[in-house]
Amino acid sequence: MLNPQRSLSELPKMSAASQVERAVLEEEFNWLLKEEVHAVLKQLQDVLKEASRRFSAPTPGLETQLKQENFILGSSTMDQVKGVLTLQGEALTQADINLKVAKSSQVLHFQFREDKLWKLQQIQDARNHVTQALQLLSSRDDSYHFKTGAEVNKLMDAVMLQLTRARNRLTTPASMTLPELATSGLMKMFTPPMPGDVMVNFYINLSKLCLTVYQLHVLPPNTTKNFKPAGSSVLHNPGAMFELNNNRFEVSHVHKVECVVPWLNDTLVFFTISLQLCQQLKDKISVFSSFWNYRAF
Repeated sequence: MLNPQRSLSELPKMSAASQVERAVLEEEFNWLLKEEVHAVLKQLQDVLKEASRRFSAPTPGLETQLKQENFILGSSTMDQVKGVLTLQGEALTQADINLKVAKSSQVLHFQFREDKLWKLQQIQDARNHVTQALQLLSSRDDSYHFKTGAEVNKLMDAVMLQLTRARNRLTTPASMTLPELATSGLMKMFTPPMPGDVMVNFYINLSKLCLTVYQLHVLPPNTTKNFKPAGSSVLHNPGAMFELNNNRFEVSHVHKVECVVPWLNDTLVFFTISLQLCQQLKDKISVFSSFWNYRAF
């Protein structure tokens, strides 16, 4: 049986110990808000500046530190499509493509017109999200005093949202319909012009730069074949059908070639590191918040 007198006599001691613990936690938490948060923000800025540096776009008429990199597409096992792509930051500045036409020995050769370059929207968007994350971080310089953990969490959530969106743009290529591909500005980039039965698409998938070439054939107007237009997709398969300018087409052959872009891989690593830093800071704040629920931590 509990001794009431003993329990009562111990209460002040427990309360005093609790007060000391609370005071220590309060001091540690204030140090976290004043010192450690800013140290993490500085780390985040350093990592994201490295990511941003790799994304920088060439400016027409100005010198750029970004080197042009050539990437060879194709392999010895699949030689229907071969090519060399020149990438400078977010821009494809040249594409040189050879396509061996199915059912014949004919080789078609296309390259970008000299007055054209193709901006890869995925890289542009990812870069913009990194820029927004950096702007959020720089809005809280060393002199700024965070008053609550909730304020830090709000900033971390906003930064993490931008980083997640940036990563998703590189890991999730946009879906397109076949008519959208056929009427894309990309089809007007080449010399000689692409024939009406060939379509191409460039996109990023993780750290890979991908080229897909579609060969088409026109379906007869009086075809008895069940015509079912294909929906939106990253990669369309042979047999996919679509209608454009009152003509019906079917995809007869699909060729996909790709190459690894090392700096895109670096960038994805930077995103992972940055997201981990944000989450670790949130976790530290949640540890303190569990000790006093009455405060808007």
